[in-house]
Amino acid sequence: MSVTVIKPGMLSSFQDRGRDGYQHQGIPAAGAMDERAHRLANALAGNEDDPATLEITLTGPTLRFDVPACFALAGADLGATLNGQDIPLLRPLIARAGDVLAFGARPAAGVRAYLAVHGGFALTPVMGSETTYLRSGFGGFEGRALAKGDVVPLRRPLPPDGDAAALQKALWDVRVYLPATLGNKQRDFIRFLPGVHWPEFSQSSRRAFAESDFRISPQSDRMGYRLLGRPLAMNQPRQMLSEAACFGTVQVPSGGEAIILMADRQTTGGYPKIAQIATVDLPALAQSAPGQTLRFQRIELEEAQRLDGERERAFAELHAALEPLRALLA
Repeated sequence: MSVTVIKPGMLSSFQDRGRDGYQHQGIPAAGAMDERAHRLANALAGNEDDPATLEITLTGPTLRFDVPACFALAGADLGATLNGQDIPLLRPLIARAGDVLAFGARPAAGVRAYLAVHGGFALTPVMGSETTYLRSGFGGFEGRALAKGDVVPLRRPLPPDGDAAALQKALWDVRVYLPATLGNKQRDFIRFLPGVHWPEFSQSSRRAFAESDFRISPQSDRMGYRLLGRPLAMNQPRQMLSEAACFGTVQVPSGGEAIILMADRQTTGGYPKIAQIATVDLPALAQSAPGQTLRFQRIELEEAQRLDGERERAFAELHAALEPLRALLA
């Protein structure tokens, strides 16, 4: 009743929507970098709740299903194959016992893919979450990224005596209409709201952030993206108290290189905050790789809230539309 890791890939770890309610104790939220893709994979695997998915980074793993299972992939196209045959993203698929899921059959389009299985992986929650916090080594599967030889149990594999071919055909016949709001659309700009210290930055720095190109530094990871570009500076540098850190907050240390805080961000930060990335564009940011160029575009709070509301309504519509899929897997 498990999946065996033949090759681990570059960085494959289990992530859900984050460990809420513990930042005041110094415990980061962590969670999926691309929450949109994480939720899509779970929905298309027929999951009513939101168990952890396997977040796969660039060079994906090679996994053997030891039992039949329904699974789905979302996010970046990392060249997934099942037994050497190309398989699509955003579709419920059936793996038979012994089937091998691999990645890398074609150049990657994006950075992170998400693998969900029906029923979820059998992980032990830590502080109410199945997410892995890699820096402290807890949560997920033994608090770490996957390694060769790992055997990860499944909560709800398919019956071993079931007709896998008939189920796959029935699932394939289910019409899945993905709302445009949930599509993996490439964006020319990452939208932002002015940060709490925006007025204290020099006019030239504010203009540079809103109009210049920035490149994601190789020194970027799940904790933060360091931006290479025009240095940013306050009119009058000053000491400030540390404040709670958020996913998408853009901090500027004294050196002038902006850092966008990502999923594994620290719980507090004391650097000035020039901007906050709009929640709706965090998935696009999560799929951006080191070396890639970013441009930013200002958005008003009301518009950011409207876009966020549209996304949540689209997920609700998708969930309702997938009831026939869940009935087939019940």
